[in-house]
Order: sequence, then C-alpha cells, then structure tokens
Amino acid sequence: MKHNSGFKQLSLSIIWIWLLLFALLPFALVTIASFLSHSDTRLIEPPFTWINYTQLNNILYLRIFKESFYIAGTCTVICLLVGYPFAYAIAHLNDKIKGVFILLIIIPFWTSSLIRSYSLITILKPKGIINSTLIWLGFIDKPLALLFTNTAVMIGLVYNLLPFMVLPLLTNIERLDNRLIDAARDLGANRFTTFRRIILPLTLPGILSGCILVFLPAMTIFYIPDLLGGSKSILLGNLIQNQFLIAQNWPLGSAISIVFTVLLAILLVIYWRSMRDKTHQDLL
Repeated sequence: MKHNSGFKQLSLSIIWIWLLLFALLPFALVTIASFLSHSDTRLIEPPFTWINYTQLNNILYLRIFKESFYIAGTCTVICLLVGYPFAYAIAHLNDKIKGVFILLIIIPFWTSSLIRSYSLITILKPKGIINSTLIWLGFIDKPLALLFTNTAVMIGLVYNLLPFMVLPLLTNIERLDNRLIDAARDLGANRFTTFRRIILPLTLPGILSGCILVFLPAMTIFYIPDLLGGSKSILLGNLIQNQFLIAQNWPLGSAISIVFTVLLAILLVIYWRSMRDKTHQDLL
C-alpha cells in the first residue's frame, strides 16, 4: 500500500510539474505580454496598458472574428450533419466491420494534416481531379474556381476535422440503451419521434463534445486558410500568427490569444454545466 501511495504521489507530481511548465507558465507569460507595450526596437516593454485589448474594437479585427465564427460554425454544422448519421451507422455494425471503419477514420491521423492539406490542392486546382472529371463528363466547359476560396478552406477544415466529430459521437451512441428505443416503439412512437425524444437527448454529450473539438480548431488552424484560401482568407489563427511572426507585435497577438482562450473557457463551462444538469436529471 505504501509503495502504491508513493507511486501515485510521484505520478501526480510529474503531471503537476508538466502542467506548470508547459501550460500554466506559458499562459501566464502570454497574459502578462498582452498588457505590455510594443515598440520598433523591442517586442515587449513596459508600461502596462489596456490598449492591446481596445485595439481589437477595430472594424478589421471584428470582421476577422466574424468571419472566423462563421466559417468555424459552418464547418461544425457540416461535420455534425455528416458525422452523426455516419457514427450512428457504424455503431450498429458488427464488431469486425466496425473495427475496419474505425481504423479507416483513424488512418488519416498517421499522416501529417499539413501533407493532407497539400494533397487537397491537387484535387481542387483548375487542372485538378474535380475539374478534370467534370469537364470529361461534360458538366462544365471551363474549370471552376475552387482553389483559393472560402469553399476550399471549408473543404479542408471539414476533411481534417470530421474525425473529431465522429469519434465522440460513436463512443456516445455505442452506450445507448436499446431497451429505451424498443420501449418507445412499443408505445407507438415513430422513428422521428424516437430520435427526437430518446436518441437525440441521450447523445447530446457526444454532440457537444464533437462540436467543441471541431469548432475551436477550425478557428485557429492557420495553415489550411494559408494553403487553400490564399490571401483571400484570413481567420483568427492567421491573425495571431501574423501578429507574432510578421508584424512582430507580440502584445497584440497575446491579447487576441487571451480573448480566444476566454472563448474556449466559456464553451467548456457551457459543456460542463450541460453535463452536470443532465447528470442531475438522470439521478432524479
């Protein structure tokens, strides 16, 4: 027992040290930097100021925030509409076939998402697979402008983030008690009513988890808009990257990062409260 207790304390200490050095300390440094000033000779310097946050009340930054919310929200909705029936169908397969489909979902993670995004260029470019196929079939006379558009960015985001929606949904759907579904049908509920009153509420935790896992990266992945959207697509991740690496304005980049972190915290609180309320209702 003493040996197990010592191992537990050592493990917890390592975890806390790791979180302190690589999570809490960098976050504290970014927070401090967001209240410092910027000059042509130094990345950050005193005095402390609120100007980095007040600068965000600029029509250009507000437009980028709005565009980021729109594209990330649309990507999340598309992933949910595609991923939910896909996860539901996989959950009802036998174990052997289900394992094959889960493997097919996980396989793309074996390759860098940057390389997978580059592969989309060969599909979306004017002489790519899509345009060549459509011209060969006679549906179009000239190539469609797919690359370097918000449509290309959306395709890249959905392609890269869809597994983050499917896997939480699949885990949640597999835990469904089929006796509740059978009871609903025995009481005369049709398929739509059963889905709306039984399946959807019980899979809400998986829906919320998947939406959070898709929405947040969709706002901050900067290389997909760079590769597939070109200069026409600047999202929140690109804005943060540009402030740190191009404009060298670390205080402003830190302020944008803190605002996004607050947004993340709000979404996590909403998720936690919804899970707590659901657990409370289940106990009642």
